[in-house]
Amino acid sequence: METSTISFHDSFRDPHAELWFGEPAGYTALPVDALLPTPDSPDADRLCASVAPFLDSLPDEMVRQQFIAQFASGQRLLATLCDIGTVHCAIGLHRDDVEDRGAAIGTPLLSLFTISWRDIKVAPRGVTAARAVTATGKHAHIEFLEVPCGPAAVSETILTASAGSGLPQLLLQIHAHLPHPDCKRLAVLTVSTAAASRREEYREILRQIAWTVSFANPLEAGANEDSR
Repeated sequence: METSTISFHDSFRDPHAELWFGEPAGYTALPVDALLPTPDSPDADRLCASVAPFLDSLPDEMVRQQFIAQFASGQRLLATLCDIGTVHCAIGLHRDDVEDRGAAIGTPLLSLFTISWRDIKVAPRGVTAARAVTATGKHAHIEFLEVPCGPAAVSETILTASAGSGLPQLLLQIHAHLPHPDCKRLAVLTVSTAAASRREEYREILRQIAWTVSFANPLEAGANEDSR
């Protein structure tokens, strides 16, 4: 899995962002706001206009209805993520180029990268990071790091998807817990994948992302330093 290239996310140019980060190659951000417009709004009209040419190109009404049902299912999943504090989603597609006896070389690997906010009780940041991975007993492979934005805790959990969710039955989730400097919020970066055999590679992807995270606009900080 080639992941060495890191690109600046649009958050670097967003004056209202609360967290800045870079994303490795292979990830495509989902336009969550555009995909979940308010009904009967101009954004909803724009979404319909964008999808219409694709629907018109489908061969028959049955295929169109199948696509609409799948699209609606995807919207419900996104809405559920947003309801629990998710502010960023990106789909990852990488080629499985890690040699492993019995594994097909070059098989496409899918993953989902999300960033979510959680409100927490006020506490020192190191304590918050530790609590995030020890409070429930569900986290495994726990690792504590010091990244440029502060203390972090990396862990793994296994998610069992409910029937009819459209997700694989078992998902490996690798989390990076990053306490905000105000000590009132916790940013949780998560990579979810059904390719549990590639946990070390996905863990390294998450470490790369966590290393780029900043709670202050790094472009503005650099400009201020240059002006001194």
